[in-house]
Formats: sequence, C-alpha cells, structure tokens
Amino acid sequence: MTFGSTVVVGFIAGATIALGLLIGRMKAPVPRFRALLNAIAIGILIFLVADVLGQALAPVDAALELKKHGLALGRELLMLGGIAVGILGLVGYDNWSKRRRARVEVTGLEQELTPAARMSLLLAIGIGLHNFGEGLAIGSSAHSGATGLTAVLVIGFALHNATEGFGIIAPLSGAKEHASWRFLGLMALIGGGPTTLGTIVGWSWTNDTVSVAFYALAAGSITYVIAQLFTVAQRQKAGNLLFYGLVIGLALGFSTDFVVSLAGV
Repeated sequence: MTFGSTVVVGFIAGATIALGLLIGRMKAPVPRFRALLNAIAIGILIFLVADVLGQALAPVDAALELKKHGLALGRELLMLGGIAVGILGLVGYDNWSKRRRARVEVTGLEQELTPAARMSLLLAIGIGLHNFGEGLAIGSSAHSGATGLTAVLVIGFALHNATEGFGIIAPLSGAKEHASWRFLGLMALIGGGPTTLGTIVGWSWTNDTVSVAFYALAAGSITYVIAQLFTVAQRQKAGNLLFYGLVIGLALGFSTDFVVSLAGV
C-alpha cells in the first residue's frame, strides 16, 4: 500500500466513530431505556479497558521473553504511571473545569459543557488516546507490506470504533435537547481523529515503549469515566437493567473485536 492509501484507510477506521455518536441527536428516551443505554456504555468501556491493558502489557511480555528484564520493568512502571496520570489527570481537569465555570461566565461551545457533556468529552479524550495506538498498528502493518493484515485491522477497528462512539455519547442520552452537530463533530475529531494521526506516525516510525504510554493513558482515563457512569447508574436506580446492559455492552465489545482477533493480533 502507498502512504496516501494507508492514510485514507486509517481515516476510514477512525471516522466510523461518528456513527455511534448519532445517538446524541435523539431526544431524551424514557428513564428505563436511558438507564439501559448507560449500562450498555459501561459494558463497552469495561471491555475496552481490558483490551487496552492487554495491548499495553504485550510489549512488557515481549521484553520478558527476550530476557530484557530492565526494559520490561521500565515498561511496567511506565504503564502504571500512565494509568495513574490518566485517572488523576482527568480528576484534576474536571475539578478545574467546575471551578472555572463557577467564577467565569462561559460562552460558545463551552456553554454546552454540562456535567454530562464534560463526561462525554473526557471519554472522547481517553478513546482518542486508544485510537492513536490503533492507528500505529495500521500504519506499521501497511508499511511492512502486510496488506492482508492491514485490511483486517481497518475493518475490525472500524466496527470497534462505531461502538466507541456510542460509549462517548451515552452520558448525553438523557439530555432534554439534542447534542449540537458542532459538539458531535468535536467528539468525532477528538475520539476518531487520532486514528489517522497514529496511522501517519506508524507508517514512518513505531516504538513499543511509546505505545505502552498511550495505551496506559487511555486505560486510566476510560477507567475514570466508568466510575462516573456507575454513579449515574446509581442515581437512575437502574436495578437489574444495569446487569443486562453490562452483558449487552460486553457482547458488543467482544463481537466487534472478533474480526481483529482473526488477524492474530
């Protein structure tokens, strides 16, 4: 594949996140359906954290197999640090954002950042970090000449990203008004855009240690939002719907990941 065609397929793999975001144009559903949507999003995100951590651990295991214990320890510490930064960084950002809104009159797009919208933004940031890693895989496989592997990765990641878009926008499923097209476009750019950027970087340069850092940051930030969504579920008094939604969300995650697994990665 040429560099240009690789960038195009990387863009396609990330752009499908917009499909899941379209639920943000749906007006507030009945409370029980809203609770189910929230629970499905939690299930998808739990799967995503497990998937991301598995990808972060792969370079650690590879270093151990080569008996490079110092490198393995360094990557392990980097992963733990990245998770901590991912969680605590978003805690700090969220607190700062709330204090700023309390003392400054906000306008424009920032005016749309209700607590639910901020949660969607934080999710988009975490998923964007994860999708940068996916782009690295697409770019490096295409540059190595593994066209078949690249095609499978693009198809699998495209399916995967559609469910991620749903996860991003789920906190807004109970909003009284539609999410604006401007806000949805921003979420698509933050969440899906890094796939294209990662594809460009992966074509020209890859580094396993750097990928560990990105995956760890993604895992930490998504974990933070999962905790927030569980709080939302408690307020919604979801009851057994929480567990039904978790199962549905996990099933969606596993099914969309199946195509990627066919490639043996």
